[in-house]
Amino acid sequence: MTFTQDFNQSFDRVATRSSKWTLVEEALGIKPDPDMLPMWVADMDFKAPDFLTDAIRDVANAGDLGYFAHLDSFRDAIQWWMKTRHNWGIETNWITPTASLGNAIAFAIQTWTAPGEGVAFMTPVYHEFSLKVLKNGRTPTQLPLAVTNGHFALDIDAWEACLTGNERMFLLCSPHNPGGRVWTREELQSIVAFCARHDLLLVSDEVHHDLIMPGFAHHPTAVVAPEALDRMIIMTSASKTFSIAGTRLGCVIIPDDTLRKEFQTTVRNADLAPNLFGVVLTRAAYSPQGAAWVDALNAYLWENAKAFTDAVNDIKGLTAFHLEGTYLAWVDFSNTGMETSEIWRRVTETAKIAPSPGTPFGTGGALGLRFNLGTQRSVVIEATERLALAFSDLQ
Repeated sequence: MTFTQDFNQSFDRVATRSSKWTLVEEALGIKPDPDMLPMWVADMDFKAPDFLTDAIRDVANAGDLGYFAHLDSFRDAIQWWMKTRHNWGIETNWITPTASLGNAIAFAIQTWTAPGEGVAFMTPVYHEFSLKVLKNGRTPTQLPLAVTNGHFALDIDAWEACLTGNERMFLLCSPHNPGGRVWTREELQSIVAFCARHDLLLVSDEVHHDLIMPGFAHHPTAVVAPEALDRMIIMTSASKTFSIAGTRLGCVIIPDDTLRKEFQTTVRNADLAPNLFGVVLTRAAYSPQGAAWVDALNAYLWENAKAFTDAVNDIKGLTAFHLEGTYLAWVDFSNTGMETSEIWRRVTETAKIAPSPGTPFGTGGALGLRFNLGTQRSVVIEATERLALAFSDLQ
């Protein structure tokens, strides 16, 4: 099955009250400007495909928005997707829905760590890791990544010295946000071994698992290290792949019976139930139509990534990391010789682009910025042209 969609077609996301387009000032402190290109939060600018909007219409036409039950077909769809797209055979009873992956991360921290205990994660990384750890009264332990050949790489020998002995959990971002790395089987196995040596529970956030560029393959952590399933939690969602984060639904897959029961107790104690529209849209997304749509999406994102990376790497002082997965491009500005504040001023005031600032991503992020390429190619090209002008004095 193939799917055709004009990803170049834009629509008015201000009118739909999109956070990405309407909260730039509130989130980033950037003055409103009609010429600003919002390229920050991980949310795509493509219209939802028909098979998703049709699923919503079916609910509306039925006229029943009350309490609901019977999640068998929802879990079946997730099971089918993991097997078909990721060659991972799971049992439907391993699945626990949550209100987004951020909610799932917070629940994991609450379930398996105590206040004051440490949670380790690689940096730079998705800033919500650190925020969730701090909001729950735990202590973050940052494990810096190395930079090799235009991408982030593991530096496990250096990590050994970073641990305090107080850590109980390792949060993994796979594929990696903001670096766009798709970790290899060998890298994942070395992370699992690191966790085993230090008795760390491994929580793997794999929300970008479907957004993979040609020549790369996502490996579910559970598949590459089946011997460690008794200390592993996998988190996924259709939210990033299909840009349905507004439906607030995450999927936590826990093969181990004891860990799963512990997590489900936390969920029940929070009186949490899945969102009707999240369930309906996940079921519609994890389908043959959804698979064909993702194939078309990834082909478009790959062309965006090539256009962005090639153009940015032609600008003296800027290095765009090679994108292997996600639609989030990391640009290193360290060779400009500029301070963080000057880089931010040039990008936001001169180029009029609103990316994600690098400092919140942790150690190693201060001189980088994250750019969202999940948008029309004309926007991507316009952004590179603006960056070239903003840093033209370095040429």
